[in-house]
Amino acid sequence: MRKPVYLDYQATTPVDPRVLEAMLPFFGERFGNPASRGHAFGWEAEKAVELARKRVAELAGAAPREIVFTSGATESDNLAIKGVMEACGAPLGRIVTMATEHLAVLDPVRRLQQSGAEASVLPPGRDGLLDLAMLREAIRPDTVLVSVMAANNEIGVLQPVREIGAICREKGVPFHCDAAQAFGKIPVDAAQDNIDLMSLSAHKMCGPKGVGALYVRRRNARVLPRAQMDGGGHEFGMRSGTLNVPAIVGFGEACAICAREMADDAVRVRALRGRLQASLESAIAGTAVNGSMEHRLPGNLNMSFAGVDAEALLTLLPGVALSTGSACSSASPEPSHVLRALGIGAPAARSSVRFGLGRFTTGDEVDYAAAQVIAAVLKLRSLAPGVL
Repeated sequence: MRKPVYLDYQATTPVDPRVLEAMLPFFGERFGNPASRGHAFGWEAEKAVELARKRVAELAGAAPREIVFTSGATESDNLAIKGVMEACGAPLGRIVTMATEHLAVLDPVRRLQQSGAEASVLPPGRDGLLDLAMLREAIRPDTVLVSVMAANNEIGVLQPVREIGAICREKGVPFHCDAAQAFGKIPVDAAQDNIDLMSLSAHKMCGPKGVGALYVRRRNARVLPRAQMDGGGHEFGMRSGTLNVPAIVGFGEACAICAREMADDAVRVRALRGRLQASLESAIAGTAVNGSMEHRLPGNLNMSFAGVDAEALLTLLPGVALSTGSACSSASPEPSHVLRALGIGAPAARSSVRFGLGRFTTGDEVDYAAAQVIAAVLKLRSLAPGVL
C-alpha cells in the first residue's frame, strides 16, 4: 500500500533527519541540566543551549540575549500579550489586533477583555491583508500593544510586517508579531521590521514539537513583558522552568538548516504549489483561492470547491493528509473564523480545503494528491447534480 501523502505542513512538519540526529545525544549521555553550573554535565548542556539560542537569533535578526525559549508559539503569544499588559500596569488598556489571528492571540485578548481591557479587532480586506490606514486610526493614546501575525496559518497570507512595525514605532506602541508560520520559510528580521516581540515555533519548520521562543527587543526596548511563570528566574527572568535541552538543540539545528536552504526551498515549493493549483483548476469547475496569491507563503494553497462539503471530501481521501483549517480548532463545527472574516459565506467556507506543501513534498506526491482530490470532488458532485 502507498504511504499517505502529507500535505498539511501548516499544521506541523516532519522533523528533518538532521535535526533528529543533533537531538539524540541529549536524550542519552549528554543529559545535563543547563542550570547546573557546578559540573561538566551542566556546562555541556548550557553550551548546547547557547549555541541554539545563537542560531535562532541569527535567523530572526536578533541578538542571542533577545531570545527566550518557551514551549511553543502559544506560550510565546500569551507571554507577550499578557506580559506586556501587566508590565504596562494598564489593566484597562487597549490592544489592537486582527480578526484573522490565530486563537493563541485572540483567546488571550478575550481573557484580558474579561478583566476590563479593551480591544480593537480589525477586519482584513477580502484578500486577507490589513488596511494600514485602518491600523493607524485604531492606535489611540490608551493602546498598549499591537499584535498582528506575519503569515496566516489557514490562508497563508503575508501581512506587511515592516510597514506595520514602522507605524507602531511612529506611534510609540509595542508591536508583537506571531511569526510561527513565517519563520524558516521566508526571511524574517525583527530589527529591520521594527518588531518588539515575536513568537516562534520549531515544529512549523521541520524541528521538534514542544519548543519555541519569544523574541524580546532589548535594544531601545519600549517594554519588557512580565513573566507569566515563576519559579527560578530562568531565561533572563522571563520564563522559569528547566529547559528542554534536546528540543532546544533541535530548534537551533532547524534554524541553521533554514538559514542555508530556505531560499532554495521556497522556490521549489512555490513551483509545486503552482503545479497543484493548475491541476485542480483545470479539472474542477467552481474553484476559488481564498486570500491573496501575491502575498502568500510559498507552500500554502487554500481553495474552495463550490457545492462540496470539505469534511465529506476529506473522508474520501484516506491517502492524502489535508485540513479544512487550523489544527488547533479542527474539532469545531463552526466555519473557519479566518474565512468568515474575509467575508466568505458559510457555504463557501465549509467547502474550503487547506493544502500545505513543504521541504519533503515531491512532484509525484503533488500529482497523486491532485488526481485524488479531483476524483473525490467529481464523485461528490455526481451525488448532488445541479450544484453548479
